[in-house]
Amino acid sequence: MGNRDEIRQLPEGALGLVAEMFKALSEPMRLRLVQALMEGEKTVSELVEETGGLQANVSKHLGVLLDAGVVGRRKQGLHSYYRITDETVYELCDLVCGSVRERLSADLKGFSTTGTPRA
Repeated sequence: MGNRDEIRQLPEGALGLVAEMFKALSEPMRLRLVQALMEGEKTVSELVEETGGLQANVSKHLGVLLDAGVVGRRKQGLHSYYRITDETVYELCDLVCGSVRERLSADLKGFSTTGTPRA
């Protein structure tokens, strides 16, 4: 993991960019799109099918991820292909998902077999 002093070394304007990155990743559909793109480059149609979203909604969220620099796009003929361009997204997702998984596991252990919290 990186140096914890890194955030203290960023100028105020750069913190705004950090906030934009977190904002771009703060929506469940965008996280589903990132998850789908972790397997490799995909078209909008493939992403619509994988996420179950509507084409207009998927396109809107891809635009947010594109503006934030999380994904990139290339056009080939009539199709647009999206891919993850910011490799730090993999590490960030691993860290956050691992933390959530551990928290959920701990929460489940806190309940007895009857479904009531232990004292």
